[in-house]
Amino acid sequence: MNIFKLYLPLCWLKVNPLDLPRSVAFFKQNLWFYFIVELFIQANMIDPTEAFFEVILETALTLSFIGLILFLNKNSHLFVQIATAVLFCENVVAFFGVPVVIWLTVSESMLSYYLMGMLILWDFILITNIIKNILSINLAASLTISLFYFVMTYFGAYGVTLLLF
Repeated sequence: MNIFKLYLPLCWLKVNPLDLPRSVAFFKQNLWFYFIVELFIQANMIDPTEAFFEVILETALTLSFIGLILFLNKNSHLFVQIATAVLFCENVVAFFGVPVVIWLTVSESMLSYYLMGMLILWDFILITNIIKNILSINLAASLTISLFYFVMTYFGAYGVTLLLF
């Protein structure tokens, strides 16, 4: 629980992901939580078999993207630490997103759509901040790379799933 408290300020943009401790156990916990929550969200929207495949692909693309940018920046030794930071932020947003997704599917209230949009924006800001800190680049470049991350992981997984199913 102590490591959780160290990573939580990352979601409020108060800590640099490079200053966080490296923990393989915490990485695995975040990876499992990410997979299960994403599967729950996807399975409520599409066929469970498609959802399972899409979440596997999405997770693989996320980890591949992190590995690629770290490799290109010659910081591969930071993979566990940065992947944990990204997954942790995704998990915190998803934790708040699950009730919103349920509310959205049940009521289709306009407020639920606005709230979901805010959560997606928060997720985008968190990933942009992590990329900005680990690559030591300006805001415009980190926004561009973050946009590419979201397109590659979410739309890429969705596109491949559409082709296969």
